[in-house]
Amino acid sequence: MTGTFADAGDPGQPSPTSGVTHRRAVLNTIRGSLGNLVEWYDVYVYTVFASYFEDKFFAGDEPNAGIYTMAIFAVTFLMRPIGSLFFGRYADRHGRRPALVFSVSLMAAASLVIAVTPGREQIGAAAVVVLVLCRLLQGFATGGEYGTSATYMSEAATRERRGFFSSFQYLTLVGGHLLAQSVLLVLQVVLSEEQIASFGWRIAFGIGAAGALVVLYLRRQMDESLSPVDASRRRSGSLVELLTAYPRQLLVCFLVTLGGTVAFYTYSVNGPSTVKAAYEGQGMTATWINFTSLAVLMLLQPVGGLISDHVGRKPLLVFFGVGGLAWTWLVVRVLGEVSSPLLSWVMLVVGYVILTGYTSINAVVKAELFPAHVRALGVGFGYALANSAFGGTAPVLYEAAKKNDWVPQFAFYVMACIAVSLVVYVFVLKNRAPTYLDAESRSGNGGNGGDGGLAASAAVGPIRP
Repeated sequence: MTGTFADAGDPGQPSPTSGVTHRRAVLNTIRGSLGNLVEWYDVYVYTVFASYFEDKFFAGDEPNAGIYTMAIFAVTFLMRPIGSLFFGRYADRHGRRPALVFSVSLMAAASLVIAVTPGREQIGAAAVVVLVLCRLLQGFATGGEYGTSATYMSEAATRERRGFFSSFQYLTLVGGHLLAQSVLLVLQVVLSEEQIASFGWRIAFGIGAAGALVVLYLRRQMDESLSPVDASRRRSGSLVELLTAYPRQLLVCFLVTLGGTVAFYTYSVNGPSTVKAAYEGQGMTATWINFTSLAVLMLLQPVGGLISDHVGRKPLLVFFGVGGLAWTWLVVRVLGEVSSPLLSWVMLVVGYVILTGYTSINAVVKAELFPAHVRALGVGFGYALANSAFGGTAPVLYEAAKKNDWVPQFAFYVMACIAVSLVVYVFVLKNRAPTYLDAESRSGNGGNGGDGGLAASAAVGPIRP
């Protein structure tokens, strides 16, 4: 059935977030994940093909074309907090499903426009304007996608496998990047480098737009995880409610994200870019290194989620924090000097194993911080603020650091961000403490058990909403 997980008049169906069967959890996770896959493909196809289309929007002799192209990627992150506010409010008031359908529609439309936009030689500076506007729209949509999908997958999961099911958000997020790399791999097989630069990159953007048609159908079949009780609350999706009743949880959400998002973009965007530059002129060596290592990162996500269901979320986050401090210097400073493809691959994979401590469980950790009526807003807004200020700027800061010989300083910057989050992981988070999602599972009505009905949150201790 579509609609909520259960109709109040149908006792044979489970209620929202209570008594969810494994079969329903699997089906809803698949439907939600495929939409996430397409949306994040649209995000990462830009970075994967940037070197092929940058001269279509900037003059070929422009020395800073690479920086400008990555700056456009970074600017889109400014829209993520705005998107998180809009879609978070919408999802908390009208449901997770319609918000997810809306966000993927916007993402696909923007990709289609980029695919057919004439280049600088045909329409001059207007080409850059169109590119920026489309990427801003995609940033707006992505801001809504993260918080809503993280919320949905956490709510749609069975209680004992919440870490496992919610890990598919990042599995498909990384899968979107991997899919973009796969498209590049295929195009490199069937087209020459000149053909990819001429029109192949447009095919890559068009694929994202076409994939959304399938996703729209699947997402319309998803069950709704927001209960009518929470949707009808007067304060549902209220920013004032979030800032006044849950400011500490919002701050924790921001700080948990801070180190993780900087590490993610440093390892999975800057890392592959470094490998690509190191093996330039050596055929498809760099593409294979990046493709296979990202595949490992993708497959590690449910493993990390499953481990967290047995040992708790905190140990994995601490593992990421400690490992990130130890490995970041090698990724930033040493990876580009390696001449052995196998060693380059190993360095990326070790970094991805460390990164999995954060990526596999960050969605459920944040979802457990907030009650249902402000969950999509709280998760999305807290994530978007940190992601916009720190994560999205990592690629352009790295490009600028290389240009000005500040790469060591960039490495220390990434390590400092991870250290801040590690302090939160160690001294603020509590392992296996009761959460809002647990209370909703017990209550059986999809709500938070009433104002003030919770005993504690996994992140910040006792809470009285």
